[in-house]
Amino acid sequence: MPRRSKFELLARSGYVARGIVFLLVAGLALLSGVAGGKADTKSAVSELLEQPFGRIWVALIGIGLLGFVAWRLAQSLADSDGHGRDKKAIVIRLAMFGSAITYVFLAYYALSQALSGIRGSEGEGEKGLAQWVMSQPFGSYVATAIGIGFIIGGVVTSWKGLSRKFERYLHLPDTNGILGMVCVYGLVARGLVFAITGFFFAYAGFTVDPEQAGGISDALSSLRQLPFGAVVYIVVAAGLAAFGIYNLVEARYRVVNGPSASDVKHSLPNR
Repeated sequence: MPRRSKFELLARSGYVARGIVFLLVAGLALLSGVAGGKADTKSAVSELLEQPFGRIWVALIGIGLLGFVAWRLAQSLADSDGHGRDKKAIVIRLAMFGSAITYVFLAYYALSQALSGIRGSEGEGEKGLAQWVMSQPFGSYVATAIGIGFIIGGVVTSWKGLSRKFERYLHLPDTNGILGMVCVYGLVARGLVFAITGFFFAYAGFTVDPEQAGGISDALSSLRQLPFGAVVYIVVAAGLAAFGIYNLVEARYRVVNGPSASDVKHSLPNR
């Protein structure tokens, strides 16, 4: 099998893993409205660990997420999608690099849980990250900047869905069909949750209090405080399921260009 085909399989397995994680997150979110509990990525991995053959499934998720990390690094560092090196492209590629870092931690968490077989603590990822960032020099400013970055990323993700710019790299058989609408719905919902998470992180940096940071579960909980919050909560939680489906659609129809040696060479800054 050619190297490019192997890399493509790696990238597509990453989309499958991320899709499964978000489908689980959506399921937890909808169930938590009745039974309580957390609805975030770590909780989803831990819940899967409790199921029959859970360690095997969680290990496969972890390996798949490493494939997604490799793909994000190819997109950000080797510019596999051909964004270029202007200001807009640099922002997009930096966001992809940040995504790679995020999923490194989730992949590590999944693999460590699979190897130990012991359910770990969930829901503390964002608070733990905020605490670590604030312990560094100028940490509160960095935390605020990260939160603002999350907010911008959320807006961009939602706009990616509304403007249907995702179709540039996604060759659907019928862009105006049900799959296209699910992709739009999923991206808008994911962007909204991402932006709210960024607000919590920025507020934690502003108040120099890492306990103010929050993740997906906290973002969803905040939506329940709005007028008609229960309806909004269900709509957004279902949107996270749509985002999971969007990832599965990407696993099937996404254009994946593996990085070549020339891609890497041309993506590096000129000396």
